[in-house]
Amino acid sequence: MFTEKDQQLLREKGITVEQVMQQIKIFKEGVPFVNLLESATVNNGIIAVSEEDKQRFISLYDEKKDSLDVMKFVPASGAATRMFRALFRFLESFNPEKDTFNTYVNREKAQDMQTFFVGVEKLPFYDQVMQSLRDKDPGFDRLPDDRQKYLFVKEMLSEDGFNFGAFPKGLLPFHKYKTYSATAFEEHLYEAALYDVSNGVANLHFTISEKHARKFDAEFNSIESNVEEKSGASFTISFSFQKKSTDTIAVTPEDKPFRNDDGSLLFRPAGHGALIENLNDQDADVIFIKNIDNVVVYRYKQEMADYKKMLAGILLKYRDKVFSYARMLDEEEVKAEQIDEIKSFLHEKLNTLTAPDFHKYTRKYQIEHLKEKLNRPLRVCGMVKNEGDPGGGPFWVKDENGRISLQIIESAQIDKNNKRQIKILNRATHFNPVDIVCGIRNYKGEKYHLPDFVDPKQAFITSKTKEGKELKALERPGLWNGGMAFWNTVFVEVPLITFNPVKTVNDLLKPAHQVKEKG
Repeated sequence: MFTEKDQQLLREKGITVEQVMQQIKIFKEGVPFVNLLESATVNNGIIAVSEEDKQRFISLYDEKKDSLDVMKFVPASGAATRMFRALFRFLESFNPEKDTFNTYVNREKAQDMQTFFVGVEKLPFYDQVMQSLRDKDPGFDRLPDDRQKYLFVKEMLSEDGFNFGAFPKGLLPFHKYKTYSATAFEEHLYEAALYDVSNGVANLHFTISEKHARKFDAEFNSIESNVEEKSGASFTISFSFQKKSTDTIAVTPEDKPFRNDDGSLLFRPAGHGALIENLNDQDADVIFIKNIDNVVVYRYKQEMADYKKMLAGILLKYRDKVFSYARMLDEEEVKAEQIDEIKSFLHEKLNTLTAPDFHKYTRKYQIEHLKEKLNRPLRVCGMVKNEGDPGGGPFWVKDENGRISLQIIESAQIDKNNKRQIKILNRATHFNPVDIVCGIRNYKGEKYHLPDFVDPKQAFITSKTKEGKELKALERPGLWNGGMAFWNTVFVEVPLITFNPVKTVNDLLKPAHQVKEKG
């Protein structure tokens, strides 16, 4: 099936023939839908924390953090193109010589464009774009309003303008303060200074596209001294790129390897699930995971930080218990009541069920079984009440081996033709804002090998086109979905203020992204 040229390409990428054949097998067999048992709710898989306990967990984290390696991991490779989808469509479809703006909005049902121009002066880049337009045409302000609107969007997006659509999201101006605009990247530094600090140093790792590496370096160099002076923290920043070895082969609709016009095999980046490899290259006691676009203006940052520290305190409480039990199982002659205690902890606190016939095991096999359940990475995930936002949600899931576990599930993993499954989906009370705190070391300080805890059956197959030809693409199990399927998991309710993603440019008009000036 593979020529010498193909095999050379595989060697360059660090992919084996066996891996490619395994991927083709997944295409042929299809990816099974997950089997939802019920949605996770408060007191049934999700913990609700009282104000008193919240403060206790914050204090626990604050007391311990200077004795820990702490870091923040930020998936930041996404381009901003999708943020401006409505604006690109506007440039393609609106002709200011023939159309009026209102005609366009009514014809295309483009309410998002109406919202954009109602709030345009509040956007962080408004003044920059207007200044550029006036510099290019001193008579700009005298042009008809429809023409001004068209030229404003063109200046934002065209290559000879600001070309914002080609930016990585992390380097776009997000927030307009009195004297400058802050990027999402910069806001992550200020936020990290409030909770991701051990002995005065905030350690952050961003996964980015290789082509944007110089831009991120330049941005950090330009803001570092100012952010350090304002925040009182110093920063260690590192970057990594999605590995070529995680790319997956594309296939034809008949499940044969897809070939480009020059005959070469087509490999595609495998979605954010590929970043489990980047996360696996990190090593810390506590790792905060948060998406690049989920930031807030400064006045909300302390509230955000408190919830991050709360989640970290919960992680440390449970981690320390896991460590003491794991050490007990390794070192001592464990008594029957201690086995029962560990089993209860797994069930009640880590939502991890032991085998149904566990009571029939010999003492030796009970201990081995408990070790296998305890010795896994641990994640504490914030969950927000569902208000109709898209995204994955927390569910109790049963796999093909009858194992029941708590998982974050995307709607694409659910069989839409199964009424029972849709009923469970529609009853979901919470969703996942990607607000995760992780422990990836065992009690001896050894790091887990994270790819060992991925469920490959939670991959995604999507339909795409290349050069006018249809193809099927394979995405690896999502980073916080199947990528963490076999981790020990704790879900905790957090308020909506912790979730402020910028999926479209209009999201920048929401209160969490607006600075209210005094007076």
